[in-house]
Amino acid sequence: MNRLVFLVFIFLQAFAVQSQTYSIIDSRAIKMHQEGDELAKRRMYDQAIEKYKASIQREGGFLESYIKWSRILFTQKKLDEALEVVNRGEARAGKASEQIQADIGWLKMYIFLAQGAFEQAVTSFDTVDKYLTPSFRSSREYIDQRARIAYVRLVLENPLDITKERLPEPLNQFAMQYFPVLTADSKKILFTKRDGIKDFQKEDIFVSYLLDDGENWTKPAGISEIINTPYNEGTCTISADGNILIYTSCDAPDSFGSCDLYIAYRVNGKWQRPGNMGKHVNSRFWDSQPSLSADGRMLFFSSNRRGGYGGNDIWYTVRKADGSWSEAKNLGGIINTPKDEVSPFMYFNNEVLFFASNGHLGLGGLDIFLSRVIDGEFTEPENIGYPINDHRDQFSLFITAQRDYAYYTESTFQGQEIERSLLYRFKFPESVALGDKLIVTQGKVVNSKTGKAIDARLSLVSLSNDSTLYEFRADGASGEFMMLYPDKDFSGLYVEKEGYLPKIFNVDKDGLKNKDNLEISLIPIATGEEFVFENIFFDFDKHELKPESMSSLKRLYEFLITNPNANIYINGHTDNVGSTAYNEGLSLRRAEAVKDYLLGKGIKEGRAIPLGKGDREPIKPNDTAENRAFNRRITISIQ
Repeated sequence: MNRLVFLVFIFLQAFAVQSQTYSIIDSRAIKMHQEGDELAKRRMYDQAIEKYKASIQREGGFLESYIKWSRILFTQKKLDEALEVVNRGEARAGKASEQIQADIGWLKMYIFLAQGAFEQAVTSFDTVDKYLTPSFRSSREYIDQRARIAYVRLVLENPLDITKERLPEPLNQFAMQYFPVLTADSKKILFTKRDGIKDFQKEDIFVSYLLDDGENWTKPAGISEIINTPYNEGTCTISADGNILIYTSCDAPDSFGSCDLYIAYRVNGKWQRPGNMGKHVNSRFWDSQPSLSADGRMLFFSSNRRGGYGGNDIWYTVRKADGSWSEAKNLGGIINTPKDEVSPFMYFNNEVLFFASNGHLGLGGLDIFLSRVIDGEFTEPENIGYPINDHRDQFSLFITAQRDYAYYTESTFQGQEIERSLLYRFKFPESVALGDKLIVTQGKVVNSKTGKAIDARLSLVSLSNDSTLYEFRADGASGEFMMLYPDKDFSGLYVEKEGYLPKIFNVDKDGLKNKDNLEISLIPIATGEEFVFENIFFDFDKHELKPESMSSLKRLYEFLITNPNANIYINGHTDNVGSTAYNEGLSLRRAEAVKDYLLGKGIKEGRAIPLGKGDREPIKPNDTAENRAFNRRITISIQ
């Protein structure tokens, strides 16, 4: 905001000197006014104000001195005083020149915008517009402010209906708490806590848990002694399941720059020692304000490093298969501007990116914008609207996976200084589209023989194009997992762990949507053990594999590669429609189609033997269409 106010002041100075004539003829008053101008050029603002006051004391109708005095107060963010002074001048203006009317009206428009008095700002613009010269109307300053006023008109006509509420005690017990983030179940909130209001005072990451009543929170505490250190830790992001934490640490011994990004993993219920994310992610500049995608595969953050568009930009990095992170890249000119883009937040479905910017058209300071991801590309940013955005700086917005609330930080001021920063929330308006709704599946993965927890990998895959939508891991100590993913049709869930038979689900068919306490039992590899090879598709009465089967076929191939001593039977099954002999032949041909795929990928003959079981081994009575669908299947058993 300081940079914006300064640039406005420079413009206002230039705007006023189009004419060297004055509204008075008293030479001594004019001399004092000019001395004030010289002091203002040297940024000796308090001394300049005294000169303007003195000129007004000598000549009460010296309108230019009222204007210059008010402008300095505006640059000092003394908005109420600035308005009072310019109003005093306006009251004396009478039949002043069009130049004076333009100066007064344009200045008042800026003051009203900075105060958030948007209706008055629009009125001031409409009033002053007729006094502006053609040359000024062609200037970039006029064009930009005309667009801003047009946007203000629009948001005033279409305000969002929100009610802000302060989070209850024992939250908000510190002088400064900001940048709230929550896990996908909205039962755990993390935020940055600072010891005091000064920038140099210590920051740590604190955490609180939602109580069973669904309304109150536990007393906040430091997240972990292994994460909070004598240095500054804050502005964090956490994966949907709460097992990956990325945060900012400043001035640590192993940092590359002033502030770097660090990563920590929670294993068996405990946070492991964090590590610097490395030179591919961090730079020798400021790197901060991370936002991790729900599955932990993509990280967005803000940085002022070289190679951007100016100021702070949004950058991103991708986690590779080996767990390392790719070279950070700038998100591009659709999002980033020559000014500042900060505080990114990628919504849980990976379809909407929120960020704060003063480089796109907004209401003042930093506004919250959103950009939608369509066919892998970010769309032109949209201002999220009023009154979420207003004349102050907005940032650190976080929207829950349930879409019920948006959490944010709001500061109170003592004069021009921040007095406190507190955590607030509001019901997120349904009129702001967030893309596909989200599904939560919670449960645990255990050994079918012993009941012990397994740290399995869970992958949600789009069956239509074989793309992995999300990946999660079950906790090694408890086996618990939480998956969050878009409500897309035709998806498969694959649960895998070396040494075990995979578990394969069809999300719709197996009713996994919004399911709690789902227990997934993985069977250790042993002769005779069997699993249903789900998501293998054939047309009616056909044996040719459909393209949607590729996801499961690839995983069967990977299972055989990962477990080179495992040989399998591919068992084809049908329902009881048709003769027994025909069904056995069809089921065998389908099993052979799976075998042919594996051989084509290089699996040796004899490791995969097809069998046609026909309708002899139903898993459900063939009395309904739904049950018959379950009986039409491929199973895999160990030789």
